[in-house]
Amino acid sequence: MKGIYRHWYFLIISLGACTSSGPSPADLVIKNGTFATMSNLTNVQAIAIADGKIVAIGDTNALDLYESEKTKVLDAQGAFIMPGFIEAHGHFSGLGSKLQDLDFSGAENWDEIVNVVSIAAQKADKGHWIIGRGWHQEKWESAPERNLYGYPFHDELSTVSPSNPVLLYHASGHAVFANEAAMQQAGITLETIDPNGGAILRSREGRAIGVFEETAAALIGAAYERYLDTQSETQLLAKWKEGIELAQEECLTKGITSFYDAGSTLEIIERYRTFAESDQLDIRLWVMIRQSAQSLQSELGRFPWLGLGDNFLTVRAIKTAVDGALGSYGAWLLKPYHDKPDFVGQNTVPLQEVEALATMALKHDLQLCVHAIGDRANHETLNIFERYYALAGQPSDLRWRIEHAQHLHQQDIPRFNKIGVIAAMQGIHCTSDAPFVEKRLGFERSRVGAYPWRSLLDAGAIIANGTDAPVEDVDPIASFYASVTRKYPGRVEPFFAAQSMTRMEALRSYTLDAAYAGFEDHIKGSIETGKLADLTILDKNLLTCSEQEILQTHVLYTIVGGEIKYQLP
Repeated sequence: MKGIYRHWYFLIISLGACTSSGPSPADLVIKNGTFATMSNLTNVQAIAIADGKIVAIGDTNALDLYESEKTKVLDAQGAFIMPGFIEAHGHFSGLGSKLQDLDFSGAENWDEIVNVVSIAAQKADKGHWIIGRGWHQEKWESAPERNLYGYPFHDELSTVSPSNPVLLYHASGHAVFANEAAMQQAGITLETIDPNGGAILRSREGRAIGVFEETAAALIGAAYERYLDTQSETQLLAKWKEGIELAQEECLTKGITSFYDAGSTLEIIERYRTFAESDQLDIRLWVMIRQSAQSLQSELGRFPWLGLGDNFLTVRAIKTAVDGALGSYGAWLLKPYHDKPDFVGQNTVPLQEVEALATMALKHDLQLCVHAIGDRANHETLNIFERYYALAGQPSDLRWRIEHAQHLHQQDIPRFNKIGVIAAMQGIHCTSDAPFVEKRLGFERSRVGAYPWRSLLDAGAIIANGTDAPVEDVDPIASFYASVTRKYPGRVEPFFAAQSMTRMEALRSYTLDAAYAGFEDHIKGSIETGKLADLTILDKNLLTCSEQEILQTHVLYTIVGGEIKYQLP
């Protein structure tokens, strides 16, 4: 790295910043840093910021010109300075809810979950719903004594919470667990039919065991919504706002300056607009609209929204889903599951609905973002994209995205670059899912097509990184580590290491390439004059430190629009 940052001096000053008496004073000058600019600028030692943007880049001495008695000067003391991390696929409101609900992401067995729910039930008022998130049967140290495909039966949970409905979201977000009280409120009986794209798991006698996969989860969700309808709008809004504040704080402490929200209703989007235009957002939101095609027929004429509230809110995409998640057998596959040989997964949204949304996206100049995890889901999504790109004509720069793109057939990998499709993938999903991927897909499919970052990048594709929070911890450093090592902390063996990214590729996937995936690379994602002053300062150089040191990296500062929003205590 020392060869990159050679000791010679230069100065780049944005046009219009200088007058005959010198440049206008900066609001903030950051000196003595080790910069990863993600642009063609090297040897940078300092930057000057004014009115929320970068106005000058150069060596430490030259930028003295931008200082006045009103200028805040930050001596980075050699710390690693990079464009702010962009979470390219997460669920912002969901992250807030996770920080409010019971968290089972670290649970090692079913008994631990039952015990936590038991304590919560003893404290709860009768009839109050107990909500939890993050459990995953494939990550427990052992399967429950009585189980179906590793899933427990509800009896123990129902015993400890007889008067309180329990709703526990699977870590993937693609299944739920319900106790007997919740199933009763949802009207689940022996005669309840599986909805299209979902499954109610049942015992040999036909009794629901408590697990509802994919679209079947909505049966329990509807009962919970009826419960929420009994609360006042004031109560619900106050809780939601509290969650948003918690989500913002969580992101800022982890160096995230922009969050790409992967699907919110128009109601939630209106709330985000109020926040943005009243200066209540501390990180920048880029949001995908997620509603049915029918409900959006008369709504999309007012979109896209670009850079509302001083670039704190952009809404320029529609989100839908073709399948579910691999862990809950919801990923739609070309060939059956290795450990469920009579099953190929779920097509959760009819392809006709996806095409209807594609038509709307093309008409209103919106990006289309499609959740696809299994190789069949990705294949079908690429087919749809290819047809609509042809309708758009050439040259076209649609930047439509496949969200996750986790498991691909080899022949589909080159199509991402050929068509011009963004692969919005999450590094941490690879290593988090690694314990069960081969179990689901077998060795060869896992080796060739599971999270094939190297193959996609070598084929010219753009990858935008993230965590899918609250499915995973929103921490970008853990996801960066997964991207470059294919290892999970505590595990020795990498998951098919040949598909790793280089460190520079991984950093680009979290900065400039993530910005490109949202048509925002002209304002963020790199350190250049004229761009937004969104920066993350770390105590380790992610490009040169040891693998182990990556996981020991701390965020020193998170800066959004030139304002220090977080500083390590």
